[in-house]
Formats: sequence, structure tokens, C-alpha cells
Amino acid sequence: MNRIVTGLDILLADPERYLHGQSIGLAVNQTSVAGDHRHSIAHFKTHRWFKLKKIFAPEHGLYGIDQDMVKVNDNHDPCSGLNVLSLYGDVAESLSPNPEQLADIDNLVFDIQDVGSRYYTFIYTLANCMEVCREAGVRMIVCDRPNPINGIAMEGNLVGENWRSFVGQYPIANRHGMTVGELAKMFNTTFGIACDLTVVPMRGWKRSMWHDQTGIPWIPTSPNMPTLETATVYPGMCLIEGTKLSEGRGTTLPFELVGAPFIDAHALAGQLKKEKLPGVIFRPQYFKPMFHKWQRESCGGVQLHVTDRNQFKPLLTGIAVIRVIQQLYPQQFAWRTEPYEFVKDRLAIDILYGNSDLRENFLKNGATLETIENSWNEELEEFRKLRQEFLMY
Repeated sequence: MNRIVTGLDILLADPERYLHGQSIGLAVNQTSVAGDHRHSIAHFKTHRWFKLKKIFAPEHGLYGIDQDMVKVNDNHDPCSGLNVLSLYGDVAESLSPNPEQLADIDNLVFDIQDVGSRYYTFIYTLANCMEVCREAGVRMIVCDRPNPINGIAMEGNLVGENWRSFVGQYPIANRHGMTVGELAKMFNTTFGIACDLTVVPMRGWKRSMWHDQTGIPWIPTSPNMPTLETATVYPGMCLIEGTKLSEGRGTTLPFELVGAPFIDAHALAGQLKKEKLPGVIFRPQYFKPMFHKWQRESCGGVQLHVTDRNQFKPLLTGIAVIRVIQQLYPQQFAWRTEPYEFVKDRLAIDILYGNSDLRENFLKNGATLETIENSWNEELEEFRKLRQEFLMY
């Protein structure tokens, strides 16, 4: 297997081609690792020409140890000796750097592995950094990395204007099939950020590749994204966060498990089998989350086993799981009502889906999965045409 050369390695090989001035800031986390397995901070702290002055970290922190929606505090990085400035606090304003924090740098380098679904907040941390770079007159450098669940498959509707949030800041498809670099170019042009943007491309990546075909080791991107298998199911199973069901947080199989104490695991698996969803089987499973929803309570549910990842439809599958559980347990099933990702006035499920149609129309009125999937067609085709301009590979 030939190892893909990431944008970070391309940058490190010829930094003067992409950077200007003499000082840099890094927006990175634990995934910002070069081909020699050394972190980007280790490379830049001793660079001959460019001085590392600032480090910014996204949700989950520099080392990816904080749980979801948990405030990340500024802290100290022992590798560089610098303070790490958090881009995920406890208020919406904390999601962007202050222009003053960029005052003494010439370049802000973003190198963070994404997972290929629009809910994942790293791509909006990128967009917010781009906005502030424009204000501060700082060059934005994005080191491209693979879309781990391939760069071809797309699925889902776009986010409605009234449903924008930090898990859906722009009208992009649920499974967008783009790399971080491609998204940065789209954000900059289509969505009007207009910063001084440079994208450092990868070498050797093909759109059909899954992460385990790139030769790049998988580094868990967050505490509940431990494997490529997790990322594969995530575009659909993240919808479970909008319910009172457990999405498997607090177990070793987040997003691959779903359940609750009131569920009969065998009945649920049997009903889901009748849905005949492509590329996946559902195995009855009981589990006990050690934290998060239903902490230390025995939950009945299922584990998803993806049997053909190129046929598997994660979003449709996630919707089918919610639909079947709601049908089997109409009295016990409930939507999450607590504030979600800095939003207090709309339900989490609507924010995640991108509008309220799934909850208020399709599920309430018993729509078929085919009807729900067909409802995306027009918007998905619009997005397919839009993204074409920004594809780099």
C-alpha cells in the first residue's frame, strides 16, 4: 500500500512556498501528525525560518481528551512551552479566536483530521478561523487530509437557513464527500468568507479511498470517534444525540450501539431486519454505559455491523433506527430537549437534521424511508453541482 502524503508533509517539505513572513500559529489537535509520526508542533517549534507563536485547539482540546460539548480551557503545551488557546468554551463567542490573538502572526496553519459528516465541529472551527484571519489580515493555510469515509458518496438534505448552528453552519449535505481543503475553498468562495486562503493539497489520494486504504494510521479524532468503523456509521447515528436514547457513549462502541432500558433487544433487531437496509445487519445487544445517557443502567438495543460500506447508507439507517424505535415504543421514546451546541430555542434533532421536517412531518405522519430519501434528491443534486467547482482530486 502506498502511503498518501498529507498536506502537512507537503508544507513541511517546502514551507516557503506556502507561508509568508516569519511567524505562524497552529490550529491543531492530536491528529496533526506528519509522516514521521511527529506532531506538527514538534516540527514547527524548532523550524529555522518560521517562529511558532500561537497554538489554538478545537472542541475536545489539543489532545482530544475532553468529552462532547464540554468547555475546553486554555492550557499549557509541554512540547512547545506555549499556552494553548481554546476555540471551544462555554459561550458561542468562544468558538472563534479573537483578532487580537492573531496580531503577532503572519500565518495561521489549520491541520485537523475531519470525519466526513457535516455535524463534526472541526470544519466550522476552520470557517471561524478563516473569518478572523480575514479581519486580522493573516494568511490562512489549510493542510489537506483525506475524507476518511471516501470522497464520492453523498447523502442527505442541506441545512435550512433557520437551523444553522455549530453542527451545521452552512448549507452542505449531511455526508458531503469533500476534504477539509475542498470545504475551505467552498466556504471562502460560495459562502463569502474571502480570506487570504492557501490550501496545501495531498499527494496520491483518490476519491474512492477509505481511510484504511491511505496508509495513514487512524488517530481517534475525539473521545467517541475511536475507529474508522465509528466514522462510517456516524453520519446517521449521530442523530441519536437528538433523542433520549443512548448512542453508545460511555461504552467502547459509541455510535455503533443504540438502545435504552425499555427496549427489547431481540424485538428491535428483528424489526430492523425487516427494513432491508443495504450494507448493514443489526445484532441484538445489551450494554451498560459507564457515563452519559442511561449511565450504569442496562440498555437493550442493537449493534450495527456494516457488511458492505460502499452500499451502506448511514443517514437513512440512522433515521430507520429512530423510526422503528419510535414505532415500537411510542410511550417511552422522547426527543432531547436540553440545549444543544449553544442552541436553546430549537430541538437538537432539528438542528442535526437541518430542519424540522424529519420530526414534524416524516416521522409523525408515518412516511416511508423511500419518501424520506427521495425528499433529499433536489437539494443533493444542487450540492453535487456546487461542490464540483471545488474538488481538487
